[in-house]
Amino acid sequence: MSKVAAVIGGGVIGGGWAARFLLNGWDVQVYDPDPQAERKIGEVMANARRSLPGLTDVALPAEGELRFCASIAEAVAGAEWIQESVPERLEIKHATFAEVQATCARDAVIGSSTSGFKPSELQQGAARPGQIMVAHPFNPVYLLPLIELVPGDAGEEALVERAKATLTSLGMHPLHLKKEIDAHVADRFLEAVWREALWLVKDGIATTEEIDDAIRYGFGIRWAQMGLFETYRVAGGEAGMKHFMAQFGPALKWPWTKLMDVPEFNEELVDLIAGQSDAQSGHHSIRELERIRDNNLVTMMRGLKAQNWGAGALLNAQEKLMRADEPAAADLSADQLVRTARRTVPLDWTDYNGHMTESRYLHAFADATDRFMEIIGCDADYIQSGGSYFTAETHIRHLDEVHAGAVIEIETQVIMGEGKKMHLFHTMREGERVLATGEHFLLHVSLETRKPSAPSPEIEANLVRFAQGHARLPKPEGLGRAIGAVR
Repeated sequence: MSKVAAVIGGGVIGGGWAARFLLNGWDVQVYDPDPQAERKIGEVMANARRSLPGLTDVALPAEGELRFCASIAEAVAGAEWIQESVPERLEIKHATFAEVQATCARDAVIGSSTSGFKPSELQQGAARPGQIMVAHPFNPVYLLPLIELVPGDAGEEALVERAKATLTSLGMHPLHLKKEIDAHVADRFLEAVWREALWLVKDGIATTEEIDDAIRYGFGIRWAQMGLFETYRVAGGEAGMKHFMAQFGPALKWPWTKLMDVPEFNEELVDLIAGQSDAQSGHHSIRELERIRDNNLVTMMRGLKAQNWGAGALLNAQEKLMRADEPAAADLSADQLVRTARRTVPLDWTDYNGHMTESRYLHAFADATDRFMEIIGCDADYIQSGGSYFTAETHIRHLDEVHAGAVIEIETQVIMGEGKKMHLFHTMREGERVLATGEHFLLHVSLETRKPSAPSPEIEANLVRFAQGHARLPKPEGLGRAIGAVR
């Protein structure tokens, strides 16, 4: 039975929360009196469906059911997680929480998307203060993993731990703040940068585009993968953080910034900023900018994933949870093909025609081979001990096109497995449609000598069991085919 989340307020942030839960298999019940809420959330969902599933190399679970409700009471019925994303007015939030707590489960997490209010302010007058906590996300919620989780002094420890576990299962990073403060942590940095940027534009030092260039071509990339302090630790060189602090500490006394001084926020400044922003980005619609943003985020986060670093490490951790129920070799029938991949084709796997590129077919088959190696026991620990399989020969048939967002499955048949040799045949499908096949011959190699060697007895036994079982299956179409042979 699916878990249920309630989303109260269906704007950009509420819609992002709905997408994050839905695409991770939760049912979502939405309440928003705006007659346009269904359309707005539908547009957010369309963007999320094309981007989020491609972050992981394991297909997300079946999408949950989205339901729009006529009241808060209806929306929170049966919900384990209730996310409030109503306007940033305390009286509206208090009224919302009162309605929520009147009928919701006593052990449901009630998270607030507030960027400014402290939990103690949200909890004022609440029936159960400890049930309400700040769960502040970043846009787009369906892609960016950070959640500032601030329960305040009234927070219930068991509920907070459950909230952290839920967010982690959704591929997010709960930043648990033990002390509350106005604007939490991340937005305090953003406000500082925003204030300085306003002065730079107002004083004619730089345009909005030039300021954005300074961020996206410079420190923004460093911050994306290493944050602030780790970046400066590296800047300190071999002497480390103390050297950096000693070298650049005096600069804190220099009048470089105007962070404690705010320019007058008048119509002239607003027109100046808006005009420059229109010149910079006005040729794109907001939906186009969202898709450009999502493409870039997916590509960067998948790059970090390959390095198991930053936001990419979170994706790998989520995949590990998603693989937790996959059977071991001994539990798999040797009389059936082995499913070695079920994944969504990500945005960065497609070419100028919108098709998956040739190299990604090999990428997918290589991942399937790695998965089969893990199944028979040739996993990371075994490879660390000094043995692995090396691919000696590959042949791929490209039979049909596939696009970003498609859920592909790969089934693997062992054609031969004995001694040092392993011969695999992969078939890639989208539903019943065969997209490609990959035939691969591998040799077990000693990583010390870099020469063929016998695998461990356990691995060979697992491989032989599959080889003998798969020998009773029909030979796959295309087996042994060479270029130019009859299709």
